[in-house]
Amino acid sequence: MTLPAISGFEHVRVVRSGGGGPAAARNAGWRAADTPWVVFLDDDVIPEPGWAEAVWKDLVDLPEDVAGSQGRIVVPLPSGRRPTDAERNTAGLADALWVTADMAYRRSVLEAVGGFDERFPRAYREDADLALRVAQAGHRLVRGERVTAHPVRQDGFWASVRFQRGNADDALMRRVHGPGWREAIGGGRGRLRAHGVTTAAGLAAVTLAGLAALRARRSSDRLAGAGARVPGRGSAVLAGVAGVVWAGLTAEFAWRRIAPGPRTPDEVWRMVVTSVVIPPVACAHRLRGEWRVRR
Repeated sequence: MTLPAISGFEHVRVVRSGGGGPAAARNAGWRAADTPWVVFLDDDVIPEPGWAEAVWKDLVDLPEDVAGSQGRIVVPLPSGRRPTDAERNTAGLADALWVTADMAYRRSVLEAVGGFDERFPRAYREDADLALRVAQAGHRLVRGERVTAHPVRQDGFWASVRFQRGNADDALMRRVHGPGWREAIGGGRGRLRAHGVTTAAGLAAVTLAGLAALRARRSSDRLAGAGARVPGRGSAVLAGVAGVVWAGLTAEFAWRRIAPGPRTPDEVWRMVVTSVVIPPVACAHRLRGEWRVRR
């Protein structure tokens, strides 16, 4: 909601965080509160009618060892066709654990663990990190009965490529919580390894093809000495092999995204193009994240 939209509500106070990102904004919010519980909502969700009363019912009788309660996230999907790649990604929030799309925490526990880690600059993984630290402190997290809808946003052709920025945040998650952090939050393994192999195969194909072309030019100009070992046919063969590996992995990735979708021409074209771009972009963001956490 915009500032003018909420100005008419009583008992609403706006706290500014200085543009430090969602983690900093949420920290500023809960630290300004004086209630035993603090409920976090994302800015793109729609609480169902009666949500406030449902929150109270979810929290009022919780045992002391329960530090947090998550609402039920519902993602409305279109009827009459299969969901697109973007719609399926958003629909995954319905099964995600401890996301701040609708998450309540005891204020005392937030104080004890230090709140959200502001090293997470975007609305990504900061909620999972907090949940893991709360659990490691000996508290339980539960699901409530309240319902919040999370509509699907249309973020454009390159949305899935921009989403790869999260790989940088995954590097911090691994650094803080170890290699088993995905399993701890109920997440899947991810495709970073496959993206790494795809990217390496593509780079190898381009490099070896360049070496083969260089050998051909040198041979035609009679610049290669009789005893010189210059890459030749072997480089071309290896370039072909690497190219086949790259093409196969890219095709598999694209089909994995196309098959469950509506398979319209626009969706297929978007999946083909972005499936070529995503692997190197994902690897670049992960390397950026690894560099950032090791500085």
